[in-house]
Amino acid sequence: MSELLVVAIGGNSLIRDEAHQTVEDQNDAVCETAGHIAGLIERGYKVIITHGNGPQVGFILRRAEIATAVAGIHRVPLYMCGADTQGSIGYQIQQAMGNEFKKRGLNRQAVTIITQTVVAVDDPAFQNPTKPIGSFYSAEQAEAIKKENPGWVLVNDAGRGYRRVVPSPVPQEIIEKDIIKRLAHDGYCVIGVGGGGIPVIRQPDGTLLGIDAVLDKDLATSLLASEVHADMLVISTGVPKVYLNYGRPEEKALDEVHLPDLKKYVAEGHFAPGSMLPKIQAVISFLEKGGKKAIITNPESLEEAVAGKTGTHIYP
Repeated sequence: MSELLVVAIGGNSLIRDEAHQTVEDQNDAVCETAGHIAGLIERGYKVIITHGNGPQVGFILRRAEIATAVAGIHRVPLYMCGADTQGSIGYQIQQAMGNEFKKRGLNRQAVTIITQTVVAVDDPAFQNPTKPIGSFYSAEQAEAIKKENPGWVLVNDAGRGYRRVVPSPVPQEIIEKDIIKRLAHDGYCVIGVGGGGIPVIRQPDGTLLGIDAVLDKDLATSLLASEVHADMLVISTGVPKVYLNYGRPEEKALDEVHLPDLKKYVAEGHFAPGSMLPKIQAVISFLEKGGKKAIITNPESLEEAVAGKTGTHIYP
């Protein structure tokens, strides 16, 4: 049976920099990355793709806020903005993968699964929201918005104005994991868990309810990889390998590392929060739950990394 890979596309695979943020720019970047992933499928691997949505969900939220301010159009919940990005980014990846299959003469199809991720209603993050989203407001605007939306938390952001902050709870379960796994083993290239999935909570009667939160894409990807029993977790980022002392004269690339040493490096503070650290934490979670191997590399090195020629290879 072919090995099953879960491949996480990082933000640089979608928007390279501030000068390339249009839909067309994003599509160009997606097509480039799709070529590298198609190369893995051509070699016989089964692939599930996940992706981030940080900039895109912010753009959608900002448009909605402007529409509310200018035309009085209703506000859009954050979880719906996340759902929108799953559809739009999933469409781009799905089309790019399909085009690559056609070019290579591969009888394969890509499919996007709108994915829900369960979080615990009592997660401490809900009592301490920290992730800033959306626009800046004056004190007067913030007061009016709080009256309209009593559940919102707005904080003064470094003197630049008031801004909404939302929780970032830990992913607990991927609702659509079974269908994602089945489709992948049936030979489909599956795109799922976009932006970490749409955050949902279980209500007392067992039904699901969307909730405004920001999920860590890498942690949700790690959870999915564990739940579908993937053979390998591959996380793409802006560098070809993980480095110790990154950016310093004594920086050192890691070619191969085992879990105990990786945990030691985390404790020593080698990985920056909000950058490499979440990826390392995702890998640790995957390996602790029985995963056999993980790789961290950049998008253009995906094929060579899986072939063992580059990237950082991480084992239990």
